[in-house]
Amino acid sequence: MQEIPAFKPRFIERYQELTDFEEFKIFSLRYIRKSIRVNTLKISVNELKKRLEKNWNLEQIPWCKQGFWIDHKGEDDDKRYDIGNVLEHQLGYIYVQEAASMIPPVVLEPKPGEAVLDMCSAPGSKASQIAAMMQNQGLLIANDAQGDRLKPLGINLQRMGVSNALITQMPGHKFKKTSLSFDKVLVDAPCSGTGTIRRSYKTITMWGPNMIRKLASQQKQLAAAGFEILKPGGVMVYSTCTMEPEENEGVVNWLVEKYPNAKVEKIDLNIKRSPAIMEFGKEKYNPQVKECLRIWPQDNDTEGFFVAKIRKVK
Repeated sequence: MQEIPAFKPRFIERYQELTDFEEFKIFSLRYIRKSIRVNTLKISVNELKKRLEKNWNLEQIPWCKQGFWIDHKGEDDDKRYDIGNVLEHQLGYIYVQEAASMIPPVVLEPKPGEAVLDMCSAPGSKASQIAAMMQNQGLLIANDAQGDRLKPLGINLQRMGVSNALITQMPGHKFKKTSLSFDKVLVDAPCSGTGTIRRSYKTITMWGPNMIRKLASQQKQLAAAGFEILKPGGVMVYSTCTMEPEENEGVVNWLVEKYPNAKVEKIDLNIKRSPAIMEFGKEKYNPQVKECLRIWPQDNDTEGFFVAKIRKVK
């Protein structure tokens, strides 16, 4: 059993300012519900449900039509049932994906025939979701900066039957030096991951203010590059799995202050949400920031997530 490390005093102090810390702690240390997304490039939702419902309970995820929480119907506690071992997973009919992780592509709304960039793509959960929404039509560039992450990305896209993706390796901020332009851009930025403690307790020990400052600086570069390569009228989704204001609302605030033609749009989803953080420390954020989607682990019994939908006004 994984040992739970102690939360640092500075972490507790900060999160007591941001939310109900005790509730956050309870959900952050609770076992996460398994969830899957049906890969409609290979099978319909109804067909997949027929294949699994004999042995598995499926509960619809409200914000994603192809998403389901899943648990095994068997009562034998001595036997380990892992959804990743079923034939449907090997065939690419499903992707084991955390429920909140399905939100950014749903908000991005990629369409068949569009040019789409997934800037920080590995291991491919959101890229394969985007490809399915595009029905394999158009161009999807699935990029990652780290070479060792391209292998699982390629394997996952192949398993899911993705045929409209081009895999690239480049630091995301360098895209603005190219002549490329996109209808849609997803910047699912590397982050401190404090919304994913329930997946890895290591996050508790790694957390620190210096890391947050460094990450926020990198995230601003990525968001700026993503926005600059948008076509006029195009949409960028900026997302993280952290709860830190500097990495979330702070980045969006910086972006809309830097680019007058950046408009934060309201996200209409069937999901329980918490208000965006409008001021933190000495910072007061632009009124547009209130349209961002902030989800704490305790809101929907998922990972914590932050999502912003930003349009480049013509």
